Amino acid sequence: MSSSKQQSSFWFVVVVAASLLMVTMGARQSQGLFVSPLNTATGLGIASISFAMAIGQFVWGAVQPIAGAVADRYGPGRVLAVGAIVLALGWAITPLMSSSFGLIVSIGILTAAGAGAGSFSVLIGAAAQRLPAENRGMAAGIINAGGSFGQFLFAPLLQKLISAIGWMGSMWSMAVISLFALPLAWLLRKKQVANSRTGAAIEPSIGAALQPKVPEKPLKTAIFEALQDRSYLLLHAGFFTCGFHIAFLITHLPGEVALCGLPPNVASWSLAIIGLANIVGSLAVGWGVGHYRSKYILFWMYASRTVMVGLYLLAPKTDVTFYIFAAALGLTWLATVPPTAGVVGKLFGTRYLSTLFGLTLLSHQIGGFFGAWLGGLAITQQGNYDWMWYADMALALAAALCNLPIREAPIVKRAAAAALKPA
Repeated sequence: MSSSKQQSSFWFVVVVAASLLMVTMGARQSQGLFVSPLNTATGLGIASISFAMAIGQFVWGAVQPIAGAVADRYGPGRVLAVGAIVLALGWAITPLMSSSFGLIVSIGILTAAGAGAGSFSVLIGAAAQRLPAENRGMAAGIINAGGSFGQFLFAPLLQKLISAIGWMGSMWSMAVISLFALPLAWLLRKKQVANSRTGAAIEPSIGAALQPKVPEKPLKTAIFEALQDRSYLLLHAGFFTCGFHIAFLITHLPGEVALCGLPPNVASWSLAIIGLANIVGSLAVGWGVGHYRSKYILFWMYASRTVMVGLYLLAPKTDVTFYIFAAALGLTWLATVPPTAGVVGKLFGTRYLSTLFGLTLLSHQIGGFFGAWLGGLAITQQGNYDWMWYADMALALAAALCNLPIREAPIVKRAAAAALKPA
């Protein structure tokens, strides 16, 4: 394939995937704006609403390896289309729910499952199977930036919609917007593999004739071997902290702003600034993955969060402080995704990347469950989020240290090297 055609294929894949992530992740990352309106309308209490959103954090992660496995087998198009429909349904029925169980079903299960089916594991896996190895890091960065742009776009938009047409109308608007993902899903409907000689995207029937005749490892075997790998488990540990950090902030940053006596628009613009800054961070990290070892990139990103949270706690709580804090956090926000996916790809290849990276995202969202839920307990029982900030700092430092022992060489090479060592 000519260079110009390879470039066209690259941009087609990443733009479609980034646009999908913009729709599925944008409003989800701004869901904390609905905590106060939901509490006022239902009287359920912040702890109950936070628990429903915490369930959503877990479900979003639990869906990822399942959606990834289905996409690995049948192609991503169907998975993405079903995800868009379920996401729209979740947004549409949430205003009709008046009980804790109802919110768990709508926000905790449907909205989260729909967004999870159209998220990182499926989209980055689809891109990796269509692109040569040297382009995958940058592709992951651009796709990730799409989700961040969605946050930048939807956070102030939702705040304005809530003020103009109410929180119910805002959610129904998001249900309609979610359906715009359907035509994008159709564009990624075919299952493809990357030609090992040219890196071009080719159909499986053609690709099978060009690839070496190597017996394919069953999915169960690949998962079992991955879970025995120390580097893979350390990656999970670090990503757990990332989920805790992000879920705590997207759920409770509006509450923190309110505690400081600042207006709601400070929270919405802070979330938007996080998304905008993460576009820069994602693109920079996507480039960095191709030039530096991913584990060191992850170390510095997690370590920087410890410093940033500490500086925030020491600073006066003004709108400018929140905007600076948001910009600093945004540089690393979800920019952890490209190097994490990159390490998984280096360890195990791209055949089951959607599934194995999906499992890593599950770890991320288990952390997210605790970040959202414990934040609700903290504000209910303590009246502030102080101990959550301290926990966030400690976990970020632990995550940074967890990444240093990771070995990025492929498993096959590590096994071969071990076999050559004298007994």
